Amino acid sequence: MEQKKNRDEIKLTASEWSVLTSLWEKSPQTVMQLVADLAERVGWAKSTTITTLRRMEEKGLVAVEQTGRGKSYTPAVEREQAATAETHSFLDRVYQGSVGLMMSAMAKRQELSRDEVAELRAILDQIEEG
Repeated sequence: MEQKKNRDEIKLTASEWSVLTSLWEKSPQTVMQLVADLAERVGWAKSTTITTLRRMEEKGLVAVEQTGRGKSYTPAVEREQAATAETHSFLDRVYQGSVGLMMSAMAKRQELSRDEVAELRAILDQIEEG
């Protein structure tokens, strides 16, 4: 299997997120399974799916196994890895890497529910406890 990508190397496009989401939910999948799923999920044509898969294979984002006359695909990137990289990228671009600035902006706009605030408090308490 393809070696897992380093966190700093993962920069996914919206299209790549769509393919990986499908593969994270069910893997391995054949080309035709992905074509059907992505047609339903995002309205892609067969050619779009095949082109995206080829590019992702070249970038090492998916692993490919020849199965008879077809290919089957599995993700070469873990969901948690991709989410962490995307979070870091977002924080760096929008809030200069500061979680505090982001939370302050959300709190000022009252975008956090009471449940979310309680969840954040619990997370912070866990971190403090160690």
